[in-house]
Parts: sequence; structure tokens; C-alpha cells
Amino acid sequence: MNGNTWLAALALMLVAEGLMPFLNPSAWRDFFNKLLALSDGQIRFIGLASVACGVVLLVLVWG
Repeated sequence: MNGNTWLAALALMLVAEGLMPFLNPSAWRDFFNKLLALSDGQIRFIGLASVACGVVLLVLVWG
């Protein structure tokens, strides 16, 4: 794995993260307003689940 792979991964993440606010900004804003109402524990669980899904996906791709 070289620097180009990391840059490509970063670029794809930015594209994925930017699609929702670009295509439907009001729904994106509503989603984040609901997210702000969650407790710290709920947000941590979402973060943990996201990390776990990412690790599983990496293992499936590179395993």
C-alpha cells in the first residue's frame, strides 16, 4: 500500500460524505439535529459500530 492508495481512500470518503449535503441539504440538517439529541453513550455506540463495520469491510476486501 502506498500513498496513492491512502489519497484515493480519502478522496472516496470525501465524495461519500459530500453527497448527502449536496443532494438534499434539508434532510442532512434534520439528520444532524436528531443526532445532537442523542446521548454521549449512543453516539459512542454509533462510532464503535462504524469502526467495526469498517474493519470488517477491510478484512473482506484485503483478507
